[in-house]
Amino acid sequence: MVETDRYCVDVLMQTAAVRSALRAVERLIIADHADHCMEKAILSGDPDEQRAKFGELVALLEQARD
Repeated sequence: MVETDRYCVDVLMQTAAVRSALRAVERLIIADHADHCMEKAILSGDPDEQRAKFGELVALLEQARD
């Protein structure tokens, strides 16, 4: 779009749409991690695995916030 000299506002609208779509994908991945990986760790009864998966979830949430 920039190379074809499109109006700046149009380019910014497109980049905003891309960011929004990526955030939606991130939310889906975080939800999937919570639904499957966290559940598996909880059901395992292994405290080390539970802590590891919880730590991963916290890190994902921190990254998603940035």
